[in-house]
Amino acid sequence: MSKKRLFDDPCGIARALNAVGERWALLVVRELIFGPKRYSDLHRGLPQMSQNVLAQRLRELEADGLVRRRRLGPPAPAAVYELTERGQELEPVLRALAHWGSRAPLPEDGAAELSVDALLFALRATFDPALAGGLSLRCQLDVAGDRFRITVAGGRLELDRGEHAEPDAWLTVAEAATLRDLVFAGAALHDAVERADTEVAGDTERLAALLRCFPAAVRYPAPQEPGPPSPGLGSPNAELPDPAVSAGSRRG
Repeated sequence: MSKKRLFDDPCGIARALNAVGERWALLVVRELIFGPKRYSDLHRGLPQMSQNVLAQRLRELEADGLVRRRRLGPPAPAAVYELTERGQELEPVLRALAHWGSRAPLPEDGAAELSVDALLFALRATFDPALAGGLSLRCQLDVAGDRFRITVAGGRLELDRGEHAEPDAWLTVAEAATLRDLVFAGAALHDAVERADTEVAGDTERLAALLRCFPAAVRYPAPQEPGPPSPGLGSPNAELPDPAVSAGSRRG
């Protein structure tokens, strides 16, 4: 295991980077902003990150008091990772970084996709109250089976995991890329519905207004016609072993 590199500098920035300055660390925090996740869900949101590095970052974030691991009870017992109160304090830092970084050029190859949590966090970071105007809306959003509730009122946006009791509008998309195209690539809502990968209900006029509240400093390429599906690599719900747990059991 490589030793964590520390800055020998008393500055608050340096001390913060001692906790979250390693590669991938802040992206692990990003994936936990909307709530606890199993190890396999974390890896699914960060597919370019090796399992060994993910396990190491989780151990480091736990050691620094930013992440904790706990076990859920029945009916589906599982170990999950979640942010501590100190870890949650990083959200405004991440939001400022996301807003600042949104003006940087997109990767040239364009191969990697935004995870669901990364995309929803981008909505938090880029929401423009001036574009919302007097919009008032409770929207139920389903992205690839992951449910979020959005509330816009008084020029403010609230967005978190969960369900509205009585939403004004519903938006269901089969994958995160579809929502990304609707928000950041100028895709038309009715075109997405016609492709059958999007479902809408309720007040679609206010829903369309909501999708225009997130300006992109660097616009994503216009969506292309979907090609044939690529061969799958197995069930997306397959559980990955948690290396941190495996290592612990081996040590025991």
